[in-house]
Amino acid sequence: MTAAKAAIRAAVIDPSAYTPAYDHAVCAALARAGASVQLVTSRFAYGDVPAPDGYNVRELFYRRARGAAGSRARRLSKLASHVGDMRALQKLAADTADIVHFQWLAMPWLDAGLLPDRPLVLTAHDLLPRRPKPGQALAQLRLLRRMSAVVVHSQYGRGQLVSRLNLPEDKVHVIHHGAFEHVAAGPRSPLPGALQSVTEPVVLFFGLVRPYKGVSTLLDAWRGVTGAELWVVGRPMIEMGPLRSAATDSVRFVDRYVPEHEVQAYFRRADVIVLPYERTERFDQSGVLATALAFGKPVVLTDIGGFPEVAATGAGRLVPAGDADALRDALQSLIDDPSARTQLGEAATAAARGPYSWESAARQTLAVYRSLL
Repeated sequence: MTAAKAAIRAAVIDPSAYTPAYDHAVCAALARAGASVQLVTSRFAYGDVPAPDGYNVRELFYRRARGAAGSRARRLSKLASHVGDMRALQKLAADTADIVHFQWLAMPWLDAGLLPDRPLVLTAHDLLPRRPKPGQALAQLRLLRRMSAVVVHSQYGRGQLVSRLNLPEDKVHVIHHGAFEHVAAGPRSPLPGALQSVTEPVVLFFGLVRPYKGVSTLLDAWRGVTGAELWVVGRPMIEMGPLRSAATDSVRFVDRYVPEHEVQAYFRRADVIVLPYERTERFDQSGVLATALAFGKPVVLTDIGGFPEVAATGAGRLVPAGDADALRDALQSLIDDPSARTQLGEAATAAARGPYSWESAARQTLAVYRSLL
């Protein structure tokens, strides 16, 4: 009788805790699939994070960081400890990991020379640098080339890394961004009082408000839309004054960070989710879209990154990026047609339980791990 194979020991790394929901989902799914998983990260500065589910958490990074979340003081204190924390990761990986899977590496100009001596995987959430600075693209390319394997969330993402950055085709693996079922299954919380009395259909824009998210185009498109409210919900990363000035009376803003236990209230209430993102080559996939799939919500989304691949499942209506007229028409048609919303929502649920499930993502991720051992 042969002995059972030992579980793969995977260290999943997100030094700055950029994506706690994603970190939790991937770690929990890998653990359910039979891996021994530890999440190595830092304290999330904006609120609570999901409780570990079958995996361990070690807050190895930035334990002495000072200053408010997002402040210059905090960024500088993180930079001061980064090299020492990466060296601590080297030792931790040597002792406890077979595979090191980075979700993010925020300082590529430093990190390429500080990587653990283990098979290395990187999930390229950003295909290209988000805020390109001199030397940053070259540093990211150097980092990608140090990886044993790179995971992207769409065929578009794979094409970008292979054609634009000349990564070998066999190094880049497409594994879909799983639907955030743990958010949909979480405890229910009420909407803020002012929103509870809304009876019309609700179109929801959710997430960090950044320039490329297309909120200006959305507000332009919303002029002329009738019979619904638009809710713009999320922490602003830009000046909100011009957006508020451009909004009609049927637009409401909740411009703050929304903790995960409140997220489900907005998505349950929404009738349509809108992702009007502008065209950008760095973009691959969206956690907001993954949340919409988990809630079985119809989506209107622009034709950028990996969005067309999700729309092809029947879960969304695709419109050209930056086209306010097309966006207006798509939104109005769904507001006026509950049966069409139901059809798209059913397709979203099917995608979340099938190709965009975390079970599927975990199986494929473990197959990548095994190919490197």
